[in-house]
Amino acid sequence: MERRSNRLINEKSPYLLQHAHNPVDWYPWGREAFDKAKKENKPIFLSIGYSTCHYCHVMERESFEDDEIAALLNKDYVAIKVDREERPDIDALYMAACQAMTGSGGWPLTILMTPKQEPFFAGTYIPKERTAGRFGLKELLTQLTNKWRNGKSEVTGTATKIRAELDKHRGISSKGKWDPSMAAQAYETYTQIFDEDNGGFGSSPKFPMPHNLSLLMAYDLKADEPNALRMTEETLDAMWRGGIFDHIGFGFSRYSTDSQWLVPHFEKMLCDNAQIAIVYTEAYQRTGNPLYRTITEQIFTYVEREMTDAEGGFYSAEDADTEGVEGKFYVWTPQEVEAVLGSEAAQRFNRVYDITEEGNFNGSSIPNLIHTAIEEVADEIGMTVEALLAELDASRTKLYEARKHRVNPHKDDKILTGWNGLTIAALAFAAKAYGEPVYAERAERAAIFLKNKLVSEEGRLLARYRDGEAAIPAFLDDYAYLLWGLNELYEATFKPEWLEWAQTIADQMIRLFGDRAYGAFFFTASDAEKLIIRLKETMDGAQPSGNSVAARQLHKLFRLTGEIHYRDWANDTLDGLAEKVNQFPSAHAMILLAGLAAESAGPDVVITGDRSDAETAAMIAAAQQAYAPQGTILFVPPGDEGAAMREKWQHVADKGVVDGKPTAYVCRDFACQAPVTSSVALKEQLGGVRLQ
Repeated sequence: MERRSNRLINEKSPYLLQHAHNPVDWYPWGREAFDKAKKENKPIFLSIGYSTCHYCHVMERESFEDDEIAALLNKDYVAIKVDREERPDIDALYMAACQAMTGSGGWPLTILMTPKQEPFFAGTYIPKERTAGRFGLKELLTQLTNKWRNGKSEVTGTATKIRAELDKHRGISSKGKWDPSMAAQAYETYTQIFDEDNGGFGSSPKFPMPHNLSLLMAYDLKADEPNALRMTEETLDAMWRGGIFDHIGFGFSRYSTDSQWLVPHFEKMLCDNAQIAIVYTEAYQRTGNPLYRTITEQIFTYVEREMTDAEGGFYSAEDADTEGVEGKFYVWTPQEVEAVLGSEAAQRFNRVYDITEEGNFNGSSIPNLIHTAIEEVADEIGMTVEALLAELDASRTKLYEARKHRVNPHKDDKILTGWNGLTIAALAFAAKAYGEPVYAERAERAAIFLKNKLVSEEGRLLARYRDGEAAIPAFLDDYAYLLWGLNELYEATFKPEWLEWAQTIADQMIRLFGDRAYGAFFFTASDAEKLIIRLKETMDGAQPSGNSVAARQLHKLFRLTGEIHYRDWANDTLDGLAEKVNQFPSAHAMILLAGLAAESAGPDVVITGDRSDAETAAMIAAAQQAYAPQGTILFVPPGDEGAAMREKWQHVADKGVVDGKPTAYVCRDFACQAPVTSSVALKEQLGGVRLQ
């Protein structure tokens, strides 16, 4: 029997639409729900998740599709569903409440709160019935209904205490002084928690945390700590060997549930793959290891094939589950491989990728290379390494094509401005590092999409596009991540329009989010919906905080344009967050990278000449391909365009061609070395950044 739809049927969010036929009388977040709660004096049941979340699906099947739970919610509560990816402001606020009340958090996030939006209970996944000592949702709803009716003062008292706790710990109302030694403190922490057996940090679950690895490489460059680079390389190698990397269709899953990187949580997210591509590209620049380039290219192959909209934007995520089973799409048995490849090729493929009769995941196998040495296998079976690799590549292609005929994971096809900004940054950065203009073209296409579809008529950046609709005023992360993408896109293409849009985005970000009293930026804009607390996020999670990216990219924009107010905002952000960062430096890797940029910026390379000249092109390639995590590259063309740049930006006013030849100027902290007129000489000047 088909159920009738609820109010969520009119939403665009794939997550909300997944719940549009639940018997629960769901409301989207909004005035209608809160007015009902106030009028009928009912508590609010707030459920926050996202469309590719495994335990969100589990809780829906167990509880939200259950008539008994629906009856309890519909009678005594006002039930609200929120997509955390559409409304990260709501998610961040109530996740902070959950962490304050329980010491942990996760999704689905379950909040009970007063009609004034003040939480008095928080949890994550809750089964319908009490299980293994864990209370059930039916029991919880019944008990809290009784408390609301008969002990309301206790409930509201709890809500008041939690509100005060959030005010105390989340509102930053002091300003410190940035301490450059915090990067060294973070490095020491990483050395203590590094997993010497498996790479990565800590035990399980294990997240890639690419910004931590970026910090380690930059710290090695600054402090000459080869151990930092060793930890980075061992982690990058282990991540790729493990099952967290999809060896058939490419791309990385969100995290590993074990310490070996073997069993992933199988969902794939655009934001993770963008950041991981950046850190593998940095590692390629730093080490010259061709494997890192191959992995980056495979990530982009995945994004192009599976996550790219026809108009150039990028989708958000793919689910962990198919047919209600986590990982079913991704695992194999030896017989399934043999049916595609034939007996001999299957034996070799299964030997290399650990596909066995007993399996490594629920009786099937996740392809991985954790215990495989290709050279040893080739010797063992009497093949050359080159011949074996060629056969494995052909086999992988056949298995990928065969896998497409399985029930595919649900794809969350909403397009998020912030995550697209990260992907633009990854593609543009790779275009520079690898000399691959196709990546710059893809990045430009996405940037054009955002500019055409996700900017309102008034010029305000919006957060989400889906099914022809752009909506939701953008948050700090959207602005900061897009600024990152535009800075990289300018350096990949040297098209002034991207630098100009970067300035527009930066100026809007400062105006809408900046805290002029205490420095740094609020997560929500001054023109946004007012929640009970206006948060200021500092700590990096799976994604770096908007504040940290803003600080780093504003500093870069200052050095590209010479506009001093960008530097001032970057430094005020460092000072505004200094006390928080000092409490836990290793959880703030991206802002520590911003601190390194403020402490010792450069090299800043200015190249001027004719782009069609071979030597100009060689200079550009030398600058783009160098490992320079705090560097910038500015190109000043000949003619009127170059004259306009020199007039607009005083720091390039005196940087012209020498003796009619293309010329490069290498500067650190705005102190420049003698200009050079050959790519060979430029490479020598860039030697301090360990050009590969």
